Amino acid sequence: MRLWTGEDGNSHFEEGAIDLAPGSRGDELSDKIEVVSISFQETASGGAFAWHTAPIRQLVITLSGTLDFQIRDGKHFVLKPGDVLFAEDTIGTGHSWRLMDESPWRRAYVVLKPGASVPFKPV
Repeated sequence: MRLWTGEDGNSHFEEGAIDLAPGSRGDELSDKIEVVSISFQETASGGAFAWHTAPIRQLVITLSGTLDFQIRDGKHFVLKPGDVLFAEDTIGTGHSWRLMDESPWRRAYVVLKPGASVPFKPV
């Protein structure tokens, strides 16, 4: 999922995937993505976070928990374990989220190097 700020100042989202190409041994892989850091965070079940923007352009990899994300126009999307959020809405009206199940939200924040190319492909 990609989350970004549109010209209207509001957050928008689109579903997609990281573009993969054929690699060795029959695997598929992406090009390397330049990053600054990775950190991990956990929020207990029942957690939520009111309207906010992403603090920096980053990938957020959900390890556990199911979340309902909302943008200001009322549209929602769900993140589940294994999903990657490409968060680029660093300005504007932002988004909110809440945990939907009994699991904690465990995630990895991968901070992108300024100007780093992310091979996101809308579906």
